[in-house]
Amino acid sequence: MTRPFRVLGIQQIAIGGPDKQRLKSLWVDMFGLTVKSTFVSERENVDEDICALGSGPHAVEVDLMQPVDPEKKPAVHATPLNHVGLWIDDLPTAVQWLTAQGVRFAPGGIRKGAAGHDICFVHPKSNDEFPFSGEGVLIELVQAPPEVISALS
Repeated sequence: MTRPFRVLGIQQIAIGGPDKQRLKSLWVDMFGLTVKSTFVSERENVDEDICALGSGPHAVEVDLMQPVDPEKKPAVHATPLNHVGLWIDDLPTAVQWLTAQGVRFAPGGIRKGAAGHDICFVHPKSNDEFPFSGEGVLIELVQAPPEVISALS
């Protein structure tokens, strides 16, 4: 089986909790990560600080997330390790090929993510139509920009 795309590396990890200030105390104040930006989405029920671990194309994004409304879905705080993001060199080709192999994707398709890259999510649970999934883990596939593709190839 020839795969027509490459996974280049870890793009991000997303950590959820009921209060992102507690997460920031550890990740920013004690571990020394820097906050690059913030993102709030009522639709996605998330209020997040986007932090950087490292710099340049080798930087890994660490998203510290809390729900906008703890009673609504998605519950970004219910699973502390919310998702893992992978850099992909050709996201549309990857999605097309993986779908043909039976991988289940979460609703929403390819769209702009909080950091401005095109993204989509592999669903954490399979079903009869799509027998492959993240097996309990939400996986974000992220279109790598040219400088990341070059650095990680």
